[in-house]
Amino acid sequence: MWEIEYYMAANGRIPVKEFIDALNFKEKAKVARTIDLLEEFGINLGMPYAEHVEGELWELRARLSNNRYRIIYFLITGEKFIMLHGFVKKTQKISKNELEIAKKRLRDYISRWGAGK
Repeated sequence: MWEIEYYMAANGRIPVKEFIDALNFKEKAKVARTIDLLEEFGINLGMPYAEHVEGELWELRARLSNNRYRIIYFLITGEKFIMLHGFVKKTQKISKNELEIAKKRLRDYISRWGAGK
Protein backbone atom coordinates (compact mmCIF):
# COMPACT_ATOMS: atom_id res chain seq x y z
CA MET A 1 0.00 0.00 0.00
CA TRP A 2 1.36 3.39 -1.00
CA GLU A 3 1.17 6.35 1.36
CA ILE A 4 -0.66 9.58 0.54
CA GLU A 5 0.42 12.80 2.26
CA TYR A 6 -1.00 16.26 1.76
CA TYR A 7 1.24 19.28 1.32
CA MET A 8 0.95 21.68 4.26
CA ALA A 9 1.86 25.32 3.72
CA ALA A 10 4.03 27.12 6.27
CA ASN A 11 0.85 28.77 7.63
CA GLY A 12 -0.69 25.35 8.37
CA ARG A 13 -3.15 25.33 5.48
CA ILE A 14 -3.59 22.08 3.54
CA PRO A 15 -4.74 23.25 0.09
CA VAL A 16 -5.72 19.88 -1.41
CA LYS A 17 -7.85 19.00 1.63
CA GLU A 18 -9.51 22.43 1.32
CA PHE A 19 -10.17 21.75 -2.38
CA ILE A 20 -11.73 18.36 -1.61
CA ASP A 21 -13.77 19.74 1.32
CA ALA A 22 -15.32 22.34 -1.00
CA LEU A 23 -16.69 19.66 -3.35
CA ASN A 24 -20.20 18.25 -3.09
CA PHE A 25 -20.82 14.70 -1.87
CA LYS A 26 -20.67 12.98 -5.28
CA GLU A 27 -17.58 14.92 -6.33
CA LYS A 28 -15.81 14.11 -3.05
CA ALA A 29 -16.65 10.42 -3.48
CA LYS A 30 -15.27 10.37 -7.03
CA VAL A 31 -12.04 12.13 -6.03
CA ALA A 32 -11.66 9.94 -2.92
CA ARG A 33 -12.05 6.79 -5.03
CA THR A 34 -9.32 7.99 -7.39
CA ILE A 35 -7.01 8.73 -4.44
CA ASP A 36 -7.74 5.20 -3.16
CA LEU A 37 -6.66 3.80 -6.53
CA LEU A 38 -3.37 5.72 -6.32
CA GLU A 39 -2.86 4.40 -2.80
CA GLU A 40 -3.48 0.84 -4.01
CA PHE A 41 -1.62 0.81 -7.34
CA GLY A 42 1.01 3.54 -6.81
CA ILE A 43 3.29 4.14 -9.77
CA ASN A 44 1.46 1.43 -11.72
CA LEU A 45 -1.72 3.51 -11.84
CA GLY A 46 -1.99 4.84 -15.37
CA MET A 47 -4.53 6.39 -17.65
CA PRO A 48 -7.28 7.35 -17.29
CA TYR A 49 -6.51 8.01 -13.60
CA ALA A 50 -2.91 9.23 -13.57
CA GLU A 51 -0.75 10.99 -16.11
CA HIS A 52 2.72 12.51 -16.09
CA VAL A 53 2.64 16.31 -16.34
CA GLU A 54 6.30 17.33 -16.41
CA GLY A 55 9.45 16.81 -14.40
CA GLU A 56 8.48 15.27 -11.07
CA LEU A 57 4.82 16.28 -11.35
CA TRP A 58 1.91 13.96 -12.07
CA GLU A 59 -1.82 14.57 -12.20
CA LEU A 60 -4.48 12.45 -10.59
CA ARG A 61 -7.58 12.57 -12.76
CA ALA A 62 -11.23 12.20 -11.74
CA ARG A 63 -14.27 12.96 -13.84
CA LEU A 64 -17.92 13.41 -12.96
CA SER A 65 -20.33 14.49 -15.71
CA ASN A 66 -18.58 17.28 -17.58
CA ASN A 67 -16.33 18.26 -14.68
CA ARG A 68 -12.67 17.19 -14.63
CA TYR A 69 -11.02 17.21 -11.21
CA ARG A 70 -7.25 17.21 -10.98
CA ILE A 71 -4.76 16.86 -8.15
CA ILE A 72 -1.12 17.47 -8.96
CA TYR A 73 1.26 15.36 -6.93
CA PHE A 74 4.78 13.98 -6.84
CA LEU A 75 6.48 10.85 -5.60
CA ILE A 76 8.90 11.18 -2.73
CA THR A 77 11.50 8.67 -1.58
CA GLY A 78 9.93 5.35 -0.75
CA GLU A 79 6.32 4.71 -1.51
CA LYS A 80 4.81 8.10 -0.68
CA PHE A 81 2.95 10.64 -2.80
CA ILE A 82 2.64 14.29 -1.81
CA MET A 83 -0.59 15.94 -2.97
CA LEU A 84 0.27 19.51 -3.92
CA HIS A 85 -2.62 21.21 -5.69
CA GLY A 86 -6.25 20.44 -6.55
CA PHE A 87 -8.44 22.20 -9.09
CA VAL A 88 -11.22 21.76 -11.61
CA LYS A 89 -9.70 21.59 -15.07
CA LYS A 90 -11.50 23.83 -17.54
CA THR A 91 -9.22 23.73 -20.59
CA GLN A 92 -7.56 21.01 -22.67
CA LYS A 93 -4.14 21.66 -21.15
CA ILE A 94 -3.36 22.42 -17.52
CA SER A 95 -3.17 26.20 -17.25
CA LYS A 96 0.22 27.78 -16.57
CA ASN A 97 -1.20 29.28 -13.39
CA GLU A 98 -2.30 25.90 -11.97
CA LEU A 99 1.05 24.36 -12.90
CA GLU A 100 2.97 27.22 -11.33
CA ILE A 101 1.06 26.83 -8.05
CA ALA A 102 2.03 23.14 -7.95
CA LYS A 103 5.67 23.91 -8.79
CA LYS A 104 5.84 26.57 -6.08
CA ARG A 105 4.45 24.12 -3.50
CA LEU A 106 6.89 21.43 -4.66
CA ARG A 107 9.84 23.83 -4.19
CA ASP A 108 8.50 24.88 -0.79
CA TYR A 109 8.02 21.27 0.32
CA ILE A 110 11.54 20.27 -0.69
CA SER A 111 13.09 23.38 0.88
CA ARG A 112 11.37 22.66 4.21
CA TRP A 113 11.35 18.85 4.30
CA GLY A 114 13.92 17.72 1.74
CA ALA A 115 13.36 15.16 -0.97
CA GLY A 116 13.39 12.11 1.26
CA LYS A 117 10.95 12.77 4.12
